[in-house]
Amino acid sequence: MSSHLPHELTEQEQVRHEKLEKLKAAGIPPYPERFEMTHTLQQAFQLPDGAEPVRVAGRVTAIRSLGKLCFVILQDLQGKLQLLIKSNDVGEKYQHFTDFVDIGDFFGAEGHMFTTRTGEKTLQVRSFTFLGKCLRPLPEKWHGLVDVEARYRQRYLDLIMNEETRRRFLLRSSIVREMRNFLESEQFIEVETTTLQPNPSGALAKPFKTHHNSLGIDMYLRIAPETYLKRLVVGGFHHVFEFARCFRNEGISPNHLQEFTMVEGYSAYWNYKDNMKLMERMFRHIFQKTLGTLKLSIGGVEADFEKEWTVVTFRELILKDCGIDIDLCKTAAQLLSEIKSKGIHLEDDHPEKLGRGNLIDTLYKKVSRPKMIGPTFLTEHPIDLSPLARANDQHPERTDRFQLVVHGVEIVNAYSELVDPIEQMKRLEEQAKLNAAGDQDAMVKDEDYVTAMEFGMPPISGWGIGIDRLVQFVTSADNIKDCVLFPLARKATEFVEKADK
Repeated sequence: MSSHLPHELTEQEQVRHEKLEKLKAAGIPPYPERFEMTHTLQQAFQLPDGAEPVRVAGRVTAIRSLGKLCFVILQDLQGKLQLLIKSNDVGEKYQHFTDFVDIGDFFGAEGHMFTTRTGEKTLQVRSFTFLGKCLRPLPEKWHGLVDVEARYRQRYLDLIMNEETRRRFLLRSSIVREMRNFLESEQFIEVETTTLQPNPSGALAKPFKTHHNSLGIDMYLRIAPETYLKRLVVGGFHHVFEFARCFRNEGISPNHLQEFTMVEGYSAYWNYKDNMKLMERMFRHIFQKTLGTLKLSIGGVEADFEKEWTVVTFRELILKDCGIDIDLCKTAAQLLSEIKSKGIHLEDDHPEKLGRGNLIDTLYKKVSRPKMIGPTFLTEHPIDLSPLARANDQHPERTDRFQLVVHGVEIVNAYSELVDPIEQMKRLEEQAKLNAAGDQDAMVKDEDYVTAMEFGMPPISGWGIGIDRLVQFVTSADNIKDCVLFPLARKATEFVEKADK
């Protein structure tokens, strides 16, 4: 039998293609237009015995035949339900089921609910409808889809075979929904800003570069929505937020992706301390709504979000953890010399190319961040590390900034924004010099943003949260790719594992 599919059929696939042709010959549509359901599988499972009519649909994941009857398991994203199909109840169509239906097929059924003697909630079927032929066998039940790269490339199979994967992505959707609900209840307005930008701005990161053919100009994929959201504050928005896809052309690790989802929010007339209070309220709301608790077990260690959160300055933390006083190291060269004298080996191939801000950040990630377990507000970052943040009035070499760090993971980055256009231009010019000298994470000069600032900015405080990293943290996932439905992967010529090999 020939196939229009671009691979040689295995024996099991050949059998499934033959069943497809038999379905057509019997006048049974193998891919019908629609099916009317009365309940999801999860809803049907909660119904009392005797409830009818109940019409459900899902994917067949198990079949147990016992002569004139068979038990079938239907599954969807949120639940499973056992069906009982008896030849006496469905007549000649029983033979259709045994002849044509395979594990993996989509199937609809109607009947009434009852509970078996073993206590299993079951739908006793009086009619059924074939809803879609699966032409490739699913991975084996007990071995499942264990190849990690295959799970990422073929997330649909991972969702079918792994309940943990289904739970994680349902939780992700719930977290996003509750975050949006909370922000809207706090009078924040959701917006959308541009992904293609003439200048990469809003963060210290290496951008992806592309070319706009119609305009004939080079452009960059957004590294952060920050400067455009602050333009909206100039335009009159009071509280504003955006769920933004962002792109940073940096290394991939178990905790970093080059394409990710970030939510950022900005408030006129607030400072960073107002946002510290907002974050406490928001995370307590999210975790209570989605997890039912404020005590999270992360890697076997409890993080209690109900207790008072720790507050520590950047200088205090690094001084405590490695004995280096960053306030005494006024240049990158002085700091690097001090780091080397302490025998500290940084996770960077060329630390001598880093500006003072990025060098301090690299040091912090090496000596301090892994030790931070409970919810901690890390404050007063060096101004070199925060070119868009407002300088502290008492200590102008520091910024009014905080990060929320839990179990070594940076959950929130926030600060009182720099709203002085003259000072902003000065800092961007310093960043541009670092960029020209080889620091690819340093910013380029964004004159259009400064122009917006020159029309006047009120006091502003903003914050950003990586959704993928937040889900990784909450679910204790080893790899952040496990928290993204379709993470970027190298192209492969053939993704599907042959079940019969």
